Formats: sequence, structure tokens, C-alpha cells
Amino acid sequence: MQSHPPTTPFGRRSLTLAHVATQVVASSRLPEKVVHKWKIFHAICLARPSLGVTERALSVLNALLTFHPETALTGEGDLVVFPSNHQLSLRAHGMPASTLRRHLAVLVDAGLVIRRDSPNGKRYARKGASGEIELAFGFDLSPLVMRAEEFENLAAAVEAEARAIKLARERITLCRRDIAKMIATGIEEGVPTRRGGQGPADWAEVHVGFRSIVEGIPRSATRVQLQAAAEELTQIADEVLNLLERHVKSTNMSGNESHCERHIQNSNPYPLIDLEPDLQEGRVARTVPELQATRIAETAYPLGMVLNACPDIADYAKDGISNWRDLLATAAVVRSMLGISPSAWEEALTVMGEKQAAVVVACILQRGAAIRSAGGYLRGLTERAKVGEFSLGPILMSQINAHLRAKRTA
Repeated sequence: MQSHPPTTPFGRRSLTLAHVATQVVASSRLPEKVVHKWKIFHAICLARPSLGVTERALSVLNALLTFHPETALTGEGDLVVFPSNHQLSLRAHGMPASTLRRHLAVLVDAGLVIRRDSPNGKRYARKGASGEIELAFGFDLSPLVMRAEEFENLAAAVEAEARAIKLARERITLCRRDIAKMIATGIEEGVPTRRGGQGPADWAEVHVGFRSIVEGIPRSATRVQLQAAAEELTQIADEVLNLLERHVKSTNMSGNESHCERHIQNSNPYPLIDLEPDLQEGRVARTVPELQATRIAETAYPLGMVLNACPDIADYAKDGISNWRDLLATAAVVRSMLGISPSAWEEALTVMGEKQAAVVVACILQRGAAIRSAGGYLRGLTERAKVGEFSLGPILMSQINAHLRAKRTA
């Protein structure tokens, strides 16, 4: 006589319609169906958010699967495992009994396993005269066989979503790099352009629009938000590239060497060579000698610390920032984007020194919209430096701490 499989839980546990539905699905499994238990477990792990189970519950499911002797789960035969709580706890890495019971209930409610409770609630198997198991009381793994395709489809959807997010982030990164360096080129080369047919464009305005999109991306952005930001950045990148290409086409590339030299000199009235200490100090000594005595000593901070505190400035470097000279050259370009006047920049260089002034510009860029007037902010710090009230260390540490807080809350 065939034994009647138990359908209700032991004790005060209630039976829900969801439990009955899971049992109905399990009872309709096809005998010829075979699934690999660890492949299905991997799919369930990927689809975990959609199934409403926790990581600890999956640890318990992993322990239950180890009690089934075969790797394959088939549609025929008994798939009930009956470990004691002590044995199950050991294979679940010492999980306490109370925690174990809670996560077993999660697996049952999610329809991943079925309770087959004995009359007294214990888990065991009854064997026949031939020594084969006739009836087992424990946890039935049949739903894993019947819902295998569902788990695989959910896992595939999760992987597709993750891939789409990854591609969108890569696209944003590439656009950020391209836009930042093309804007820097436009400023350095004095490329004229028009926006909406109303006069030449302000490169600083282009930069503000670019940064507003980047800063508007949430730290835990969804795929839709990332793809929307990527579309906007792609449009800006295409527009800026068209401006540069139009300028190249309109320029007579067959000019003589003297013409090229004049173009280079006139397009950048504040080249990097003007910032070298010997030329800078000589020029300042002739024009504003009273500032020479107030110049503060440059404090050496590791370049890695500066880039860790202000990573955005690296987007504007032509070939990355690997030394202080790269940072100085990039800061000279960025200060123009931020709207810092040449006089404010020269005064900061004189009072603070090249390195500290460059680091301050990197910090201003990093803070973005929090600083309304970059030039006024720099002048304020310069005035404080004149009277010995300026220290670069707290500014860098504030930026680093802000990054750490953002990572913890992300």
C-alpha cells in the first residue's frame, strides 16, 4: 500500500494556500526530468532578490542539498532529506537552532522546499524489509526540480540587468573622460563656437552643464537612471566633438611655422612655463614686491593623497596625472573652466606656492556646486594664507572623509 505523504506541518505551524500551491506543483513533476542541484542552487542565488530569501536562508538550503547523496535531482523517486537540527546546524557553519528554524521557515514560505513532518515532528526515514526507504519525514526538495526553468529565467534576467548597468557605467566613464579632455583642449586652443546661434559659447558654461549631469547621478543609480545619464553625456560629447572638428576644418592646416607659433602663443596667454618658480618669482618681484614676503612655505602632501581627496581633476588631464607637474598643468586649465581670473590665480600662486594653489583648485572642482564663486573662494583662502591662517591639511581631510561617508551610505 502506498503511504500518504504528509501535507500539513507539525505543531502550531499553520498551513497556507501558498504551501498548498507549492505541493500541487511538486506533485506534478515529470519522472524523466533531471536537474543538477548545484546549478539550480547557483541560479537561486542569482535570483535571490526576486525570490524574497536571505543569504542566511540560502546557506541553510545549501546545507540541505548536501544531505541528498546524488548530484542530480530527478522527477522520480523520493527527494526528502531528513537531517536533525544538530547535523543541519553543523553543515550551516554552526548556525544556532533558533536562527536555523527561522530560515527554514523562509525557505518553505518561498516555495523552495516542502515540509514533510512526521507525527511527532521528528525527521527520520522508515525502511522496509528490503532495507530501502519507504517513507521519509523531513524537507522535500521536489520544488527545485519543478521550478528549475523559473529559477534559470530569473537568474538570466538578473544577469542581463547587471550587464546593462555595467555597460551604462562604462559608457558614462568614457563620456566623462572624453568631454573633460575635449573641453580642456577647447580652452587651451581658444576654440570659438556658437550655442543656439547666439554668439560664441562660454566653455565654462559647457563645463557647468557637464558637471551638473555627472553630479546628478545617484550613487545607487538604477539602470534607467544610468542609461538616461549616458544618453545626455553622449549628446554633449557629440556636440563638443563637432565644435572641435568644425574648428579644425576651418583652420588652414597648411600654414607656415611662424603662423603655427603665433597661434599657439595667442591661444593660451597663460602657459605653464609662466608658472615656473624662477620666472614667476622674478615677475612678481617687479610688479607686487610686497607679496613676496608673505608667501607661505609649501607643505609636502603625497600626490596620491591629493588624488584620493580630489579624483575629478584627473578627468581633465591629457595623459593622466602621474606627477606634480601633471597636476600643475591640469590645474592651470581647470581654473579657467571654474571662472577664476588670471589675477586671482597669480596671487594664489605667489602667496601659497604652485603645489598648494593647484591642490586648492582641485578641491574647488571636487566640491562643485557647493562653491558659487570659485574665484572669490580662492581669493578668500589667499587672504587667509597671507596672515598665516590657511592650512591645506584640513581641506584634504575633509574631502577624504566626505568620500568615506558617501561610500558607507551608498
